[in-house]
Amino acid sequence: MKTTERMEKIELPEKINRNRAGSKVSAGRKKLTKEAADKRPGGGEKIRMVDVADKAETLRTAEARGEVRMSAGLLKRILENTLPKGDVLAAARLAGIQAAKKTSELIPLCHPLRITSVEVEVRPIMSRELVEVRSFVTAVDRTGVEMEALTAVAAACLTVYDMGKAFDKRMVIGEIHLVSKTGGKSGNFCWGEVVSRRKK
Repeated sequence: MKTTERMEKIELPEKINRNRAGSKVSAGRKKLTKEAADKRPGGGEKIRMVDVADKAETLRTAEARGEVRMSAGLLKRILENTLPKGDVLAAARLAGIQAAKKTSELIPLCHPLRITSVEVEVRPIMSRELVEVRSFVTAVDRTGVEMEALTAVAAACLTVYDMGKAFDKRMVIGEIHLVSKTGGKSGNFCWGEVVSRRKK
């Protein structure tokens, strides 16, 4: 019993020292993490959702487009509706509409908006061996619906890829961009006008 008591007396300070050492390491890590965040451009606490409470509710619209390039064989199957997963064009349209409504859950700093309409067009173009996707979103709110339109296009394009990947893994999703927007303090925007100015 005496031997055991002596061992406990010897081991107890060692355990305390180890715990203290662990606390110092943990504190050191926290300090390093904070310092790293402070050294980043803009600091680590600058990410925030913009407050739009003072903005007026107005009609907002946005149109976006994108495309999925693919083999002629796959495009033919899509046109003939012979893919195992079913109607690609209908599924892509539905995915785009669903994604537009879920944009604020997918993109961290987007505001949830009162969307009044979402239209998604999925059009195969045989001469260019691609499927073109266009979306048009409207809302009456304090901020624009550009992200909703772009998200709709992205989700529709990904759905086309998912349903056709068994037949063509070289599909390329691209050219996703805003076509136009109306409403808001920044005014209207049209992609065609911007392109024309750049060419001049």
